[in-house]
Amino acid sequence: MKKIDYKSARRKYIIDGIGAYTVLIILSVIWIIPIIWTVTTSFRGESSGLITQSFFPKSWTLNNYVNLLKENRIILFRKWIWNTLKIALSNMAVTTFITLCVAYSLSRFRFKMRRPFMNIALILGMFPGFMAMTAIYIILGIAVNADGQPILLGNTWALLLVYASGAGLGFFVSKGYFDTLSVSLDEAALLDGASQMTIFFKITLPLSKPIIIYTALMAFMAPWTDYVLARVILGADSSRQSWTVAVGLYDLTDSTRIADYFTIFTSGCVLIAVPIVLIYLSLQKFMVEGISAGAVKG
Repeated sequence: MKKIDYKSARRKYIIDGIGAYTVLIILSVIWIIPIIWTVTTSFRGESSGLITQSFFPKSWTLNNYVNLLKENRIILFRKWIWNTLKIALSNMAVTTFITLCVAYSLSRFRFKMRRPFMNIALILGMFPGFMAMTAIYIILGIAVNADGQPILLGNTWALLLVYASGAGLGFFVSKGYFDTLSVSLDEAALLDGASQMTIFFKITLPLSKPIIIYTALMAFMAPWTDYVLARVILGADSSRQSWTVAVGLYDLTDSTRIADYFTIFTSGCVLIAVPIVLIYLSLQKFMVEGISAGAVKG
């Protein structure tokens, strides 16, 4: 019987651990440096644009945040935040409901086109969303008013229409979570005379808090961070009134404005990042539970 060298095994374990932690520390530093630079730049007193001579500001000020919240011809930050918030909340409600309904149907029911639909959804999910931007722009441009002006292009609510239209394809994680719930609960409820709607709303959803929170947060994040789709749809609005915060802030980095507005741009980045960080920290437990359970059978 071969004798185990515990000292060598322990030494190898320690060396591997040190190497792994070293790599993680290096990656953490690389990841956190841009965040620190963005936050400190938002308090930079000197206006030097993107190029600076020092990592930390030579003078500190809150004027960048004050100027960001002021309404003028270029900066409509409060309007942009309101546009983004109402679309994000609306999309969170609509998308979460659609996604959970589709996921529950595919998890509990067996019908003829179930497997083909799941395969098609899987294939479509492999293609990046920006591939459909041209088609979306053309379709939205078809709707015009009596004067021949586009109704949906430049309209904030057109974003909700596009986001909600594709919500049903994001069912995989939610379906995996529903698969982990015992079917015997549904069968017992059916024997007691409950309908499928009653089972879904009064039995399944109360047991699915983690996946509901995960799905809702993902649906909220889509409009909050999306730039490409929002720019394509809302770019037609030259008044900037319907822009989302991502479109508005990115416009401040235009080559004609970056020298004067870059520090204001970074202050906007900090302000829109704070609520997302707080939401993630407060709901992290439910997100981990939702993802881990959904990944088991998803």
